[in-house]
Amino acid sequence: MEHKEHQAVHENLLLIFTRNPELGKVKTRLAKTVGAQTALSIYTFLLYKTKEIATKVASDKAVYYSVRIRENDLWDATIFQKHQQIGADLGSRMLHAFKNGFIAGYKKVLIIGSDLYDLTPEIIEQAFTDLADNDLVIGPAEDGGYYLLGMKSMHPKIFKNKDWGAENVKEKTLEDLKDKKVLLLPELNDVDIFEDIEHHPAFQHFLN
Repeated sequence: MEHKEHQAVHENLLLIFTRNPELGKVKTRLAKTVGAQTALSIYTFLLYKTKEIATKVASDKAVYYSVRIRENDLWDATIFQKHQQIGADLGSRMLHAFKNGFIAGYKKVLIIGSDLYDLTPEIIEQAFTDLADNDLVIGPAEDGGYYLLGMKSMHPKIFKNKDWGAENVKEKTLEDLKDKKVLLLPELNDVDIFEDIEHHPAFQHFLN
């Protein structure tokens, strides 16, 4: 169930897509190497990192839960609006979240996931700033997808006809936007498989 509608305080809204941290339900590709318990610990660690990053961003913020809204969790309800993801696939769920943001009166809406250790508040703030002179801002991920997507009006086409687990998501998205002004941010690596964290200093205590 959706929480009551929030009045836009800022012009900018940061959407955070998150999975409910449950054993065996998160980071399943990573779990094949490190086990389900360690994968859950790593994902929980990433959730707290994402919260820390998002808290420092000067915008309104909304967390979209994959399974159900949690009341007393790490996302402080006085800072983070709470919503349920709705839709059959990632594209339709993102489309719904962006629509909600624009309907609520926001001028710039930006989405991030919750599995990117190297994201910074500065990158997010810069993305909002860059939207002044661009139709969309995209943060490309090393796996061929994107870790950040921002826009100032709806572009429904980019959420449709994609294989969201494939390596060509960013490429297909850019094809859909060839007549738009799109700014690409620096490429970053999200955490999906063991190789993503194998040599990353922040994750060594999980692996030793």
